[in-house]
Amino acid sequence: MSKFQLILTIVFGIFIVMGVLVFSFVRTSSVPPSYVTIWGTIPQEIFNEVLSQSPLGKSKILILTYVQKNSDTFDQDFVEALASGTGPDVVLLPHEEILKNQSKLFTIPYTSYPERTFKDNFIQEGELFLSSKGVLALPLTVDPLVMYWNRDIFNNANLPTPPTYWDEFYGLAQKLTTKDGALNITRSAVALGGWRNVTNAKALVSTLLLQAGDPIVKNNGTKNDVVLGDSVQNLPISPAVAALTFYTEFSNPAKPFYSWNPALPESQNMFISGDLATYFGFASEISSLKLKNPNLNFDVTQMPQSRNSGDKITFGELQAFAIVKTSKTIGGSFGAITSLTSPDNVALFARALHLPPASRLLLASVPKDPYLTIFYQSSLWSMGWFDPNAPYTERSLQIMIENITGGKARLEVAISKARDEIKAMLNN
Repeated sequence: MSKFQLILTIVFGIFIVMGVLVFSFVRTSSVPPSYVTIWGTIPQEIFNEVLSQSPLGKSKILILTYVQKNSDTFDQDFVEALASGTGPDVVLLPHEEILKNQSKLFTIPYTSYPERTFKDNFIQEGELFLSSKGVLALPLTVDPLVMYWNRDIFNNANLPTPPTYWDEFYGLAQKLTTKDGALNITRSAVALGGWRNVTNAKALVSTLLLQAGDPIVKNNGTKNDVVLGDSVQNLPISPAVAALTFYTEFSNPAKPFYSWNPALPESQNMFISGDLATYFGFASEISSLKLKNPNLNFDVTQMPQSRNSGDKITFGELQAFAIVKTSKTIGGSFGAITSLTSPDNVALFARALHLPPASRLLLASVPKDPYLTIFYQSSLWSMGWFDPNAPYTERSLQIMIENITGGKARLEVAISKARDEIKAMLNN
């Protein structure tokens, strides 16, 4: 190529590049922005803080507005807003609320968000949001149930480590539970067997059922069905009977490992006061525990597991973004939630909320913080179930436990009654 040809080629090349850039700018600037309103129950200042640190906060294409709602009145506010045509485009809610409101939500087709991509991106519990037609929500953070333990109580009893398996509590309860002259419990090894004064009783009972192999509600591919108490082939008793027998017998005064009754304080308060050796709480509770008793010498570990199961499981509270069916900007809402659940933005939310991320990529890098190490590991074990109406199912499970411990119904009968009530809620 001659020198003249070379110069000519370069000049034409420059003009082509400039033309592409100008065309791109004109095209981009001509696209109208999408205004996306998000409702959620996390604090307004936390969402705003994350947005200010994310490129999304400076986007001219996606204009996000977050509105903090009261969790107690969210359902009513949501229904009224939808009826008046002023509902949000996106909701950020716990997984129970997402699943309960699925008829109001837009299902993202797998052509837009492949199932393979979802499973690669998010923890296993997130698969609660996968349906035969597509994805119901994209997970953000997870709050796993863990076990806090009082180091002083264990040290004074010459016990170097907390229990790893549930059956260890039989011996532990006899060693650590103390009673006064009137046989009143003054210090307990574990809060098992009750409901009203057992903090997180529903999450704890759910964990035991899931670990035993009872998913409570199961999706058969086309619909959800209540399977609580179903028998399993080659097992002499159902998983639910095994799990609930274990849970309730710690409140039986006739048992040598009796360690809990309704007259005791709330289990979280008893742990904070230093009179409960182990406490089952969510990862999010750690700051509150430290604040309420700065002198409490405690540590945290994963939830105990069953020796008979090869799967490690704990209950986890999953927060997720979902698109509202009536949104006037489905495309913009989809762009918003896919961006908000990208690893960079999830990391910002997790740091601001002091919770583990639901992103597999982020969980692969375990932090140095000793507490977060446990929380991250527990996040990968987290599971949940399709809860049709959290307050009502909690009431059904409470009655089930109290009927068993109060001798009002045989265990199988109490389980069957709870099963029928949950099924009625699901059908409605």
